[in-house]
Amino acid sequence: MIRVLFVCHGNICRSTMAESVLTHMVKEKHLEHQFEIYSAATSREEIGNGPHYGTVGKLRQVGIPVVPHRAVQMTQADYQYYDYLIGMDTANIRNMTRIAGGSDPQGKIYKLLSFGADGMLHEARDVADPWYTDNFDATYEDVIAGLTGFLAFLKRKGEIV
Repeated sequence: MIRVLFVCHGNICRSTMAESVLTHMVKEKHLEHQFEIYSAATSREEIGNGPHYGTVGKLRQVGIPVVPHRAVQMTQADYQYYDYLIGMDTANIRNMTRIAGGSDPQGKIYKLLSFGADGMLHEARDVADPWYTDNFDATYEDVIAGLTGFLAFLKRKGEIV
């Protein structure tokens, strides 16, 4: 079982989009039995709230089911439980590392766009944040690129076929 936790600031836009898209992608590849996928926030601002209407609208537009979810905050226990903790931007990575205990000794924390289409890790820019731009199209494109790279990374490592 590959356990993946997507993390953004509030857990209503980018991380919930990534959770829903990866869930859909692995189902299409008949790999859902190999994954446990969830998302969380680094902040407490949106705890209990559902996905942002812009995320819901974009996923409906492209025919991807929205995973039922209510915002939760990442915990130190999540660091131990999940194999991959994937943040959306540099601030998320910093906060995730702090929540994890101040470091990433097991090398589990990644920025989503660090996963390249070649299955290798690269320096990465941040995933577009629609909270500020209202551009859910750009966020979706970033999420697709990052998740395609993540699946290529897992394949390259031999974790999936």
